[in-house]
Amino acid sequence: MSPTNEAADDSLGRFSRAADTASTDVIRTYSTSFGLATRLLGPRHRQHVRNIYAMVRIADEIVDGVAAQAGLDTSAQTEALASYVAETHRSMRTGYSTDLVLHAFARTARECGIGEDLTQPFFDSMSADIADPADFAVYDAAAHERYVYGSAEVVGLMCLRVFLRDAVRTEKETAVLTHGARQLGAAFQNVNFLRDLADDTDRLQRGYLGDSGRLTDADRDAWVRTVEAQLDDARRSIPLLPKDARAAVRSALALFAALTRRVARTPASELYRRRVRVPDPVKALLAARAVVVTAMERDR
Repeated sequence: MSPTNEAADDSLGRFSRAADTASTDVIRTYSTSFGLATRLLGPRHRQHVRNIYAMVRIADEIVDGVAAQAGLDTSAQTEALASYVAETHRSMRTGYSTDLVLHAFARTARECGIGEDLTQPFFDSMSADIADPADFAVYDAAAHERYVYGSAEVVGLMCLRVFLRDAVRTEKETAVLTHGARQLGAAFQNVNFLRDLADDTDRLQRGYLGDSGRLTDADRDAWVRTVEAQLDDARRSIPLLPKDARAAVRSALALFAALTRRVARTPASELYRRRVRVPDPVKALLAARAVVVTAMERDR
């Protein structure tokens, strides 16, 4: 049976809507906090950011245990990630993929100017996570910097390209925003390293914070100071964002600032036993405050 012309003309649109739904479902499954933040974005940004998150989330899951639990050894995990990378870049060139999440991401990448200059460093960091689980991987300062740039800072830069795609900013403003996006991504990643010490150390055999032993309270304090400085840099760039992106970014920043304060109050030894989190009512309050602050600002 042949479709009507109208149905045929709308086939790509229907497929793309299904792709967006798939990306949104990934967020709902993996991150209530990020899902809350995206709901604060203006409609023109919201789905694009969800599409970015879904793409990077799936890649992260390939290297963080899902593939291994499915029975893939390190060689097969490397092959699975390489296949995902190739399909991501192919879909970015063509605007189409049979993989719903990558189809959604490709549409976002093409509309917002996200290229392989950002996706390849991300995939390089993901590839670094594939290692023999019997070997404890220690990241020195240089390796940590490279990993954080690829795994987190470029994701911030992808989101920035979404926010600025219809905006005009001076060269100086763009530099401030670029630095802020990178610093925010780095802060998010470093906080997660601190709160995921137990899982990273015991299950994944990774020492992202540069120590194959145990972090001391003094080590924790040094990392907290680093994160606080990164958050301060990111905070200064928020007023330069389009107004319909500010509440979401403020909310996410406030959440991670709250996480950082809780990490700072938690003995390092306890960080190896439990994951620090912010209660849902506090998250809601932080989001509400971000909305109120943004509503009082002028449009940009």
